[in-house]
Amino acid sequence: MKILLPVDGSDYTKRMLSYIAAHDELLTPGHEYVIATAVPPIPAHASRFLERNTLEEYYRDQGEQVLQPVRAYIEQKGWKARFVSAPGHAAEIIANLAAAEKADLIVMGTHGHSALGNVVLGSVASGVLARCKQPVLLIP
Repeated sequence: MKILLPVDGSDYTKRMLSYIAAHDELLTPGHEYVIATAVPPIPAHASRFLERNTLEEYYRDQGEQVLQPVRAYIEQKGWKARFVSAPGHAAEIIANLAAAEKADLIVMGTHGHSALGNVVLGSVASGVLARCKQPVLLIP
């Protein structure tokens, strides 16, 4: 089974990873994990003044700041994983990656806002649920 794990480096990411590690009866060993993070894009009016290599290096560095501690945790657990970072809005990046990777499941941490809070604050989890056909397991 291919499982997409969107991460952002927050406590919600840590909780989600701990949940998966503690519930191996749900997610048995041998799965392939795709660990993904979305890097907020630099506004177009600013990015046009940057060289392409500079911009790509910035996005790579920002993604690696989030992925590095997750990579260490994943290696410690012995999970088979690939790591991906991409600039863009998180819900769109996650949905596009889930489709491209043909993920069987998306597991992600959530802030647990109420429905009203999601309307006011917006929510990556709500955006993923609206865009994805794959099952999504939300870990509060």
